[in-house]
Amino acid sequence: MSIRREESRDVQQVRAVNIGAFGTDAEADIVDTLRSEAAESLSLVAEDNDEIVGHIMFSPVRIVGAPDLRAVALAPMAVTPQRQRTGIGSELIRAGFDECRRSGAGAVFVVGHPSYYPRFGFSPASNFGFKCEFDVRDEVFMAAELIPGALAGRSGTVYFHEVFRNK
Repeated sequence: MSIRREESRDVQQVRAVNIGAFGTDAEADIVDTLRSEAAESLSLVAEDNDEIVGHIMFSPVRIVGAPDLRAVALAPMAVTPQRQRTGIGSELIRAGFDECRRSGAGAVFVVGHPSYYPRFGFSPASNFGFKCEFDVRDEVFMAAELIPGALAGRSGTVYFHEVFRNK
């Protein structure tokens, strides 16, 4: 299996992976919109024997209170149902972090499962002084520093791409 940037030939398979993983078109529609409206988004795929078995997307966020902080949101991440719990999601996250770090992002924010994401360095964003634009429980809105100290001395409200508000 390999992790690589999404290419135009992958669009339909990426859509199928997201629909299969989530059971609805909602996340696949988000990916399609981010792909067309947020050119600076990062989209990676996990490929095994010419088949896309996983996908992850990172898109820029706007932070009121810390406008100089370059940060991204991790969302969505999907693995085909038959390949879930095999480490593909972990590989996608690690590869995504490396790519985001190389592009100059200092931190990643996620709204996600509080027992899954901490293994990648995520902790409640409120620990750093950040809150989410969405009304979510504190433990599910998390942040991870890609560059040590990137969040130190900063605080603010994190706003995701508008497609997340319209889903």
